[in-house]
Amino acid sequence: MNATNPMTVPTLSKVVVNMGVGEGAEKLQKAEKVLASLTGQKPARTFGKKPVRAWNVRAGQPIGCKVTLRGEKAQKFVAEALSIRNNQVGDWSIDSQGNCSIGIGDHTDFSGQKYDPDVGIFGMDITLVIEKPGNRIKRRRILRAKVGKPQRVSRDEARAFLQETFKVEVVT
Repeated sequence: MNATNPMTVPTLSKVVVNMGVGEGAEKLQKAEKVLASLTGQKPARTFGKKPVRAWNVRAGQPIGCKVTLRGEKAQKFVAEALSIRNNQVGDWSIDSQGNCSIGIGDHTDFSGQKYDPDVGIFGMDITLVIEKPGNRIKRRRILRAKVGKPQRVSRDEARAFLQETFKVEVVT
């Protein structure tokens, strides 16, 4: 990592917190309430893409909810989530593009959350998107372009970023 060029320093672009509940009735509303209390933002619903008969899921049926966090909120949420996991992340959870996905099995592990028998216990998937500045060109609408290899975040750079920023131990 070249410290003199700010365009080569990885940053936490966004954090996506996802709760899949498998059904769209009362259980989904409870999950949305829990996710809103954890993140401070209104969750968006996720829908089934194709029918899965074994799980009773139809295409277009609401089956979960998600929230996207950016900036300071994302940093605070990730720090708390990693402290729940004892600041350990598996090496297998970092992909080749530099993204990291972790799971939390119980929402009551977060501070300020208590077990409510009416709500139950919900787990969640947390995905950290780590990018270098300038990656907007691969998503923008006008003059979209490919990002060169030096501008992509490698697995080693993501590992180093997590260790430096959040004091995480990467377990192999």
